[in-house]
Amino acid sequence: MFERVSLGSFRSTYKAREGELARDKKSRTIAVSVLFLDDSTHTFHVEKRGKGAELLDAVFRHLELSERDYFGLQFFHQPGDVVTWVDPNKYFKKQWQTVRGGDVTPSLYFKVKFFVTDPSRLQEEYTRYQFYLQIKRDILRGRLQCSLNTAYLLASYTVQAELGDYNPQQHTAGYLSGLQLVPEQTEETEKRISELHKLHRGQMPADAEYNYLEHAKRLDLYGIDLHSAMDSDRNELQLGVSSNGLIVFQNGIRMNMFSWSKMVKLSFKRKDFFIQLRREVPESYDTLLGFSMKSHRNAKALWKSCVEHHSFFRLQRPHRSPRFLTLTLGSKFYYSGRTELQAVQESKQRNKVSKIFIRSPSKRILGSSPLNGSESNGKSGSSILLKNTRPHDNKVTSKQTTSIPRKAWEQQSDDDGFIEQLARSYDLKQPIYGGENGGEDGQVIIRLTADEQGRFGFNVKGGADLKLPVLVSRVAPHTPADRSVPRVREGDQVIMINGYDISALKHDQIVSLIRASREYRGGELVLTLKPQAHEDHVEEEPICLYVPESDGVQLEGDALFNQSLLLLSDGLASGALLAQYEQMYRKNPDLAITEAKKVENAAKNRYRDISPYDCTRVVLINASPGDYINANYVNMEIPGGTVNRYIATQGPLTNTTTDFWRMVQQESSHLVVMLTTVMERGRPKCHQYWPVAGDTMELAEGFSIQCKTENADETGSFVFRELYLCDTKVSRS
Repeated sequence: MFERVSLGSFRSTYKAREGELARDKKSRTIAVSVLFLDDSTHTFHVEKRGKGAELLDAVFRHLELSERDYFGLQFFHQPGDVVTWVDPNKYFKKQWQTVRGGDVTPSLYFKVKFFVTDPSRLQEEYTRYQFYLQIKRDILRGRLQCSLNTAYLLASYTVQAELGDYNPQQHTAGYLSGLQLVPEQTEETEKRISELHKLHRGQMPADAEYNYLEHAKRLDLYGIDLHSAMDSDRNELQLGVSSNGLIVFQNGIRMNMFSWSKMVKLSFKRKDFFIQLRREVPESYDTLLGFSMKSHRNAKALWKSCVEHHSFFRLQRPHRSPRFLTLTLGSKFYYSGRTELQAVQESKQRNKVSKIFIRSPSKRILGSSPLNGSESNGKSGSSILLKNTRPHDNKVTSKQTTSIPRKAWEQQSDDDGFIEQLARSYDLKQPIYGGENGGEDGQVIIRLTADEQGRFGFNVKGGADLKLPVLVSRVAPHTPADRSVPRVREGDQVIMINGYDISALKHDQIVSLIRASREYRGGELVLTLKPQAHEDHVEEEPICLYVPESDGVQLEGDALFNQSLLLLSDGLASGALLAQYEQMYRKNPDLAITEAKKVENAAKNRYRDISPYDCTRVVLINASPGDYINANYVNMEIPGGTVNRYIATQGPLTNTTTDFWRMVQQESSHLVVMLTTVMERGRPKCHQYWPVAGDTMELAEGFSIQCKTENADETGSFVFRELYLCDTKVSRS
């Protein structure tokens, strides 16, 4: 009795955990830590009942970022986890509990979500700087692969942006040792980067970063969101979501691509992801492709990425979710942000932001920190960040005053500043491109001077005979048109040439007028342009059905059967193939072309800017006119050990026909594939180096060609000829 009284009267308890939970319940905010692209962190306090849009808005305000549509917040994830972005339309607390269980402090990454296809579409310098930081970060962590030469070139732009012009007194041996520039950095790589750094003299930080993006956008994996998958044969694949469509990779090799314009339906069921392709005219069935993902969450993440990328890059405006409550099975996700077209239009209408911001220098990274451990490409270890102590490693401050960066490889003077050169590049009395003093209908006047090869560097299409406006169809990199200020851009409409109205001229007359400027005006060409007149009048992508889960979907056949012809016709129709071709490098600056530039060989080249490299050119043996011919050896390696070897050569000229057949005999070539016509739009594209059927053509040096047969295919698209080549000097055929 005494014991029960004492226990009942004197015993008491204190529940510490309940007190903590009670205090947490009274707190109305959640502390969220965000890691930014310059490795800085900031803690934001979000209302427990707040949606993701409130956190995103707080982050954008903190950065003072105007062009917000390309960026997002990504939840911290371990390697192998599903990558999840903050959804602005859902409660943030619920999203965090779903991703991490809500048992730790929320940690997020600020990242680029949609990679712009052309950096010039970004109006603000600060936005381009964020893109630059993201790509540099991805390359250093091995997520964005590139060749060594490209890595050195990109690193040299980083050095130019952070250290400025190369100064031999200040930038002595080892001056790059404290900067992390490439993943595996050695003294030899630093020497290569230093040599390239010397070429960028005069470029401001914004110019160097813009040129960095111009080269980075050509990387194979630029802007691609990769997802692991398997086909019906259980082969491991990676599906890449891009601005153009869905790309299939196997063992790091691009195997196939399905463009958005070809897809009519995207769906997933359990852990299977499906795409349905548009039916072609002769087909009586739909093409359904299926891929197996690791889990249901992975399939849904891939589906959501496709929905967002298709909506952002291909639509004029996003398709809104239904206003009224409807019974649906599966995900109710809709992309709710602005499209790229809307983002660009809004940026152009908004006044330019004169923002002062601080650029963070590159640091030597020896490991991976706990916060960004998942970005170290699977590597683990301690983390030490070495801060540079040299005087030139201080942070660079930049005031954003212009949205027109200067191009790479532009010749500079040691005495003249950037502003003075900008003023001399065109008549200041003329309207300034993109400025407030634009001419009629926003027209601008650009003056170009032909380079040493006589090129202005752009092509045009259209004319009165074609009943089309005259537009710039291509701008070659590192040419006067590419380096002009303002820059000539694809899609610009040409109104006048040298003060002459060209609206009534045919296409050939317009081209002749441009070429005549090289001879009769001292190499100067004056263009009156309407900048990108057709940019905002793009044809909207057909609606693509996003079906999250549907019953009765069956996968039939091989998921990766041969669709080369189907994709080729679709790419030609949509223009995607042409866009990819225009982004290819026209010349390797590391390879010499001295033989092609010799005076005695100039007449053997059809074009001035298409020449064989010295190290890969075909050398004619025992040829009396010389050993030169405009032809290259090409070795194409095919996965599996196969190597296709062939020769790429120009269409023969009248004076090079004998050299052409000598090369055929010398190299024992039994197949000639002609990829051009003899005449195109009234211009000779190739000399007819063969006789008509049944005739024989006698050539110099004892060669003769006889055409035995000539047959066209059923469609008339191809002609097959059987030719007989004979060398009478050696009695060999």
